[in-house]
Amino acid sequence: MSTHIVLVNLTDQGIRNVKESPDRFEAFKVLAEKMGITVAGVYYTVGRYDIVVILEGSDEAVTAALLKVGSLGNIRTETMRAYSVEAMRKLVDNL
Repeated sequence: MSTHIVLVNLTDQGIRNVKESPDRFEAFKVLAEKMGITVAGVYYTVGRYDIVVILEGSDEAVTAALLKVGSLGNIRTETMRAYSVEAMRKLVDNL
């Protein structure tokens, strides 16, 4: 299982329907759980990104879920694969 930090921006369509955003997130959470993904955190933010989501799941499942939700037209995402300190230690120990 991998950790993914997802940076989310609302599209013009998403901002027009911003009142529905919390409900859309709840629907995404149900979808994610069905796909074997854990939503470890979600934060609505002020600044460059509108929402930050932390997901735990396989690379394939996370990618598929984000493509599915992105195809609805309300958000655009930028995703980063994240490593814990312990995981990074294992990686650098092999250098």
